[in-house]
Amino acid sequence: MSDLYYDVTGSGPVLLVVPGGAGHPMGLGPFTEQLAAHFTVVTHDPLGLAHGRLGAPVADQRVPDWSDGAHRILEEVLPEGESAYVLGSSAGGIAALDLLARHPARLRHVIVHEPPCVTLLPDGERLRAELIGQLEGGRRDSGEVTPFTVFLDHVLRPFTAYRPQEGLPRLTVAAGTESREQLLHRTAQSVAAHTGGAFAEFPGGHLGALEHPGAFADRVGRTLLACGPGPS
Repeated sequence: MSDLYYDVTGSGPVLLVVPGGAGHPMGLGPFTEQLAAHFTVVTHDPLGLAHGRLGAPVADQRVPDWSDGAHRILEEVLPEGESAYVLGSSAGGIAALDLLARHPARLRHVIVHEPPCVTLLPDGERLRAELIGQLEGGRRDSGEVTPFTVFLDHVLRPFTAYRPQEGLPRLTVAAGTESREQLLHRTAQSVAAHTGGAFAEFPGGHLGALEHPGAFADRVGRTLLACGPGPS
């Protein structure tokens, strides 16, 4: 990707947010506004869907492209000698895992919320096929291009095939309290065990940042600020 699309708000240590779905930061305003009281919140829009590119041609997406874009953004916004926090949700969480594996040097701590790395689970390929089928069952055949159709057509399959690296540093894997007994809660626990990351529960379900922006932002902030200063 030759272009970078992102927004910046707030002040304090840098917190890069990588949204889920097709990376469209739709509806995250109340969540990022709450975080902006304590962080410089940098919201990544990998495909530029919130920056006038919805409806433009989109290729099938690759996890390393999203993480490389995130790394380039950090190179642009981070002051010399400083490191960043990262929050990735769902597909954005997969990009954040890849960012931590490939570009860890300037990351203080990474939170990934319900990344759909379902192939880590026993019988993971069957579960992945079921998840894809369930999500595609929600498609409306209007022909309209939306962030959801972009996600279904170009993000869902390649991202759910991703298997994170073992032994990742400075990582918290989160799942929603309302997701207990569901596939992505079990997946988050499996990702934590596979990577050696801490496991935590956050308010709400898979869309906790949208449904409970205040409580979710508070939990994110407390988790990150309790971490150490990051790599020296």
